Amino acid sequence: QVQLVESGGGLVQPGGSLRLSCAASGSIFSIYTMGWYRQAPGKQRELVASITSSGRTSYADSVKGRFTISRDNAKNTVYLQMNSLKPEDTAVYYCNAAPPGYSSGVWGQGTQVTVSS
Repeated sequence: QVQLVESGGGLVQPGGSLRLSCAASGSIFSIYTMGWYRQAPGKQRELVASITSSGRTSYADSVKGRFTISRDNAKNTVYLQMNSLKPEDTAVYYCNAAPPGYSSGVWGQGTQVTVSS
């Protein structure tokens, strides 16, 4: 079973950028659909972006044009480049690895992103 560790969160001013990383170990990373989710206080966890094993990406409407998901199968890592950050992007961001045929799977521990001046 895959294990996931996120990193790269922090405090950033509105309009700034951050890059989140999610390192996977313990399984065949390349076959998983990888997703980035976020959960703000008092809100449900929501899907932000995903990337399939073939590299097909999808994004929530709220982040289209600002966030980019990518993966490096040689490094067993998925990234989320976040640009033009807004205060409403503040949340704990989680990485998820979904095996073939599943919509969700293993979760990472999460990394806090705070957008504030």
